Amino acid sequence: MILVFDVGNTELTIGLFSDSELRGDWRIMTDVARTPDEFGVLLRSLLTASEFPVDVVDDVAIGSVVPRVTNPLSEACKRYFRVGEPLIVDARSPLPIRLDVDEPLTVGADRLINTLAASRMLGRDAIVVDMGTATTFDCTTSDGVFLGGVIAPGIMTSAETLTRRTSKLPATELAIPSRVIGRRTEECIQAGVMFGAAESIDGIVRRIQKEWPRPETPVVIATGGLAETMGALCRSFDRVEPHLTLQGLEIAHSLLRRASRAI
Repeated sequence: MILVFDVGNTELTIGLFSDSELRGDWRIMTDVARTPDEFGVLLRSLLTASEFPVDVVDDVAIGSVVPRVTNPLSEACKRYFRVGEPLIVDARSPLPIRLDVDEPLTVGADRLINTLAASRMLGRDAIVVDMGTATTFDCTTSDGVFLGGVIAPGIMTSAETLTRRTSKLPATELAIPSRVIGRRTEECIQAGVMFGAAESIDGIVRRIQKEWPRPETPVVIATGGLAETMGALCRSFDRVEPHLTLQGLEIAHSLLRRASRAI
């Protein structure tokens, strides 16, 4: 089995694949400093709790936008799963995609992996809306070209900033309220954050579609931790694929390992 890691600024998402099928997935916090040993014990515990023996892991692939996490995570996988050098997927990886932007080496691993996943899984022009610490809009073509996109504050980031910078507003769960006009402070915050985010996402997608440089209408894919929640609010989503980045990592692993064996 292949263990893949999507290392984001807030959460580290883990997927276990067998023959391209996602067999298990987990989320842990990224902003907790961990040694390789701490990562190793935690990862083995997650697998064991889900009734996967630790020796099922044959290889590892990591896509990371947090460099301080990459090395201890990689070392933990080598030490505790006894695999070879983990595959690190980034803008230098020889993937069958093209970064048609001014500064290709600054493109985050998650965005190029989303480009690979969208082109390989759908074969269509796509706008991938990835909702994490930031909400990113990745503009990709059917033949694997990353055209650029938009980076906006994430939904949780916006909510946390609101409550942190206003002394009388409490931290509030990100849930969809039953109405727009709130009767309690928590409802007012939920309405502002959730409905405001939905309108913002739909508006940005609409503007991107107006600028789309190709005749094909792009499919709009929602992914990330809040994809299913926001899928109920956003009118612009055609598909909700919560694990698109994990699937892209599995595809990248298959392509890159196969290419290395052919050399």
